[in-house]
Amino acid sequence: MPVLTGPGWRLECAAVLFDMDGTLVDSSRCVERVWRSWCARHGLDAEDLFRVSHGRRNHETIALVAAHLDVEREVGDLVRAEEACVDGIVPVPGARRLLGAFPPGRWAVVTSAWRRLADLRLALAGLPRPDVLVTADDVRSGKPDPEGYLKAAAELGVAPDECVVLEDAPPGLAAARAAGMRAVAVRTTMGDDRLAERRAVDDLTALCFSEED
Repeated sequence: MPVLTGPGWRLECAAVLFDMDGTLVDSSRCVERVWRSWCARHGLDAEDLFRVSHGRRNHETIALVAAHLDVEREVGDLVRAEEACVDGIVPVPGARRLLGAFPPGRWAVVTSAWRRLADLRLALAGLPRPDVLVTADDVRSGKPDPEGYLKAAAELGVAPDECVVLEDAPPGLAAARAAGMRAVAVRTTMGDDRLAERRAVDDLTALCFSEED
């Protein structure tokens, strides 16, 4: 069975499922700029928002911090702002090399971004588009609900317990565990105190994937 290897550990797995923002793509400059502008417009504390937003869909984030607003209208405004922000979108270190090791059918992306934004950011970062891409448009419930990861595994034809998930945020890690999958935390946006995952790496340069043991 294929093997994902990290510092001091190895995991046999049929497929690896990646989060996008913060795991494969560094979009932090754009995300922070858009959300800070939105918070300023509504008189909200951006730091309070950032404590709950990472890894969640925009719908869930707005419902958590400003449930009194028209969520659908606000999401529409954020969609336009995020799609217009294209500066500083780069791959996380090691992403291109690691993805280059995967044959088709061995990996997928599960993101809280909507499909058009996911396609845009992957392209801007110079990363390949996977055959299986599960976005906010494809699920009824976002992370930490496991729906997205279970959908990706089903589309790949792989059992959940044969998948490894790479994630940089607590909601995504919780979704992976709820799906019955093993998880590896990526410390690009927060530290071990918040990620609370036994297996963790600073970025993707520490990981290797091989088809055979």
